[in-house]
Amino acid sequence: MPGAYLGLFFAAFGAATLLPLQSEAVLVGLLLSDRYWLWALLAVATFGNVLGSLLNWWLGRGIERFRDRRWFPVSPRHLEKARLHYQRYGHWSLLLSWLPVIGDPLTLVAGVMREPLGRFLLIVTLAKGARYGVLAVATLGWMG
Repeated sequence: MPGAYLGLFFAAFGAATLLPLQSEAVLVGLLLSDRYWLWALLAVATFGNVLGSLLNWWLGRGIERFRDRRWFPVSPRHLEKARLHYQRYGHWSLLLSWLPVIGDPLTLVAGVMREPLGRFLLIVTLAKGARYGVLAVATLGWMG
């Protein structure tokens, strides 16, 4: 049984990074098995996902020192565009960190923009925890 929680943790962690993974299917499968504690699953998924976002934030804090390298994956124009969007919408844009496609880069940009760690963790934890909570309610409500 601990292996299922560990698998969920790694799925959630990986899904929060720039890797093309998803954790929702793992969580739903474990919920439907009715063999695991709901609150433990939500806590593990949220913790793993927030730690993955924290990795993005940390990478963002140091990524600009490499922007002059030829292999750097983001053009100066795109980096500046992301910076302007973040300045415009501010830290509240981190409430969208749970969204596919834009959420992971958003947490990276928060690091580039030097978002304070405490505020970053609070907002991202709320967003990602709420997403998993809604998914659990929808899954269990569908089951009847």
